[in-house]
Amino acid sequence: MAGELSPIDKAKFVAAKRAVDFVEDGMKVGLGTGSTAAWMVRCLGELVRDHGLRISGVPTSSRTADLARQVGIKIISLDEAKWLDLTIDGADEFDRDLNLIKGGGGALLQEKIVATASDQMIVIADVAKEVAQLGAFPLPVEVIPFGWQTTKALIEETLGSMDVLGHGTTLRMNGDRPFVTDEANYIVDLHLHRIGNARQLSLVLNQIPGVVENGLFIDICDTVVIGHGDGRVQVRDASSGAVEETRIEFAASDNLFADLGE
Repeated sequence: MAGELSPIDKAKFVAAKRAVDFVEDGMKVGLGTGSTAAWMVRCLGELVRDHGLRISGVPTSSRTADLARQVGIKIISLDEAKWLDLTIDGADEFDRDLNLIKGGGGALLQEKIVATASDQMIVIADVAKEVAQLGAFPLPVEVIPFGWQTTKALIEETLGSMDVLGHGTTLRMNGDRPFVTDEANYIVDLHLHRIGNARQLSLVLNQIPGVVENGLFIDICDTVVIGHGDGRVQVRDASSGAVEETRIEFAASDNLFADLGE
């Protein structure tokens, strides 16, 4: 069954498969949102069902919560967990310092809260997500619906003084209506092309009235697991700079692929 996967899905699968090796019995684990994170949730579900792994999962979106329940993972809230052993999540972009852009799936607020409430954040990604400089992927900014057009205008005005290449902004849509997050907010995507100072931009954006949070994850990721379409996996550690490379054979169980609903 794994042989039917596209190279990009193989890359996501092997990254997810390697990342769950960090999960130990009894842990409280943050469960990310997105296509790569969905592979991770399925891999954890297989360990729970077939190998007796006992964990509690804190999902970062309603979509992830639904999938986790489907594959047999015990779900608890962050308030119940209070603090997590680790979070495993995807990224839309990451640079050499393991700073990230996240939020392409619309769950950046919960993702950032859960990640920062963890002893360790592990990012799983295919190799195409690595960039020399952040910004090619549109930067999501979550805003409250009240006065969103004013907030959007303030963001555009602020970008004029930032070290970015582009200044375009768009309200994220779901068909002919604004996309709505799990917290009932909107998302404004910033088309910056290149971000010169991600730390400064993150701080400034969050000072704008109406902005809830932005998709820059600075100094949050501890480890990135990078999957390749040929089964190779790299594990990079942010603190030590160490790089470990392994290869994962495509020998996943039928149960794992039976969970595919996308």
